[in-house]
Amino acid sequence: MSRPAHVVSGPYSPPVPARELTVRSADGARLHVELHGPEGAPAVVLAHGWTCSTAFWAAQVRDLAADHRVIAYDQRGHGRSPAGPTYGTEALADDLEAVLAETLPAGEKAVVVGHSMGGMAVLAAAARPRFRERTAAVLLCSTGSARLVAEALVLPLRAGRFRTWLTARILGSPAPLGPVTPTARRILKYATMGAGSTPDMVEACAQVVHACPRKVRHAWSRVLEGLDLEAGVRELTVPTEVLVGTADRLTPPVHARELVAGLPYCVRSTELPGLGHMTPVEAPELVNGKIRELVTRYAVDARLEEGA
Repeated sequence: MSRPAHVVSGPYSPPVPARELTVRSADGARLHVELHGPEGAPAVVLAHGWTCSTAFWAAQVRDLAADHRVIAYDQRGHGRSPAGPTYGTEALADDLEAVLAETLPAGEKAVVVGHSMGGMAVLAAAARPRFRERTAAVLLCSTGSARLVAEALVLPLRAGRFRTWLTARILGSPAPLGPVTPTARRILKYATMGAGSTPDMVEACAQVVHACPRKVRHAWSRVLEGLDLEAGVRELTVPTEVLVGTADRLTPPVHARELVAGLPYCVRSTELPGLGHMTPVEAPELVNGKIRELVTRYAVDARLEEGA
């Protein structure tokens, strides 16, 4: 499978990985995994969102791989991971567990970063012993646990049944997105990014999103429409930080606030003024800094304690 579309220059062009591998999930689905950075360095695992790919994390990989072992994987059906036999929250959890088990040495824990559907994968896996054994801390970016369609603000209509119905039809449409045109960029920026997003940010996201196969986009939209992971929030017992943009139309701040209220061990919550749904692209330095803080506090310190 060829590498999916992405920008080829600038800070949002994905670096070439040090190593690539294929991980098998519980149902046999094949997951494309990329490894960056030095062996033996503290580990960070990146789980991208709906319609994205490992290329979404280019700004994180470029910064963190200097002194971290960065592990990024394509969700099933996205990027270079072929479509799996099933779609659902259990598959999200299975896939994340499989990546952690295959890429982390025995006894090592990683900071796991989930954006949007990647955060939902974390919530789906939260109660599983293999996830807990391999996770030092979590950063949840622009995500939610339930009522995604009902709370979405992509349509400037009053909340209610009609808005929910129409939002579901638009977001879940099986129609192809087509090429990345000026109109497509404007639509994507409105729906997923803050007004201050620069053209290179918009272009990077547009190339990644438009590369997602339409059948995969539609299949996962049905899963997200009926999402209910509120029990997973209560099971996420590792130190967890929550991040959201105040202009996020897909997972607006109400979701982040509900996560904070339900998490057993929330260490910090941040609402970024004017930012949209694509926070790792819109505020890469801030997101990278938060990942580094979590690694230092919960992954590196744990290593030192175990070695003492």
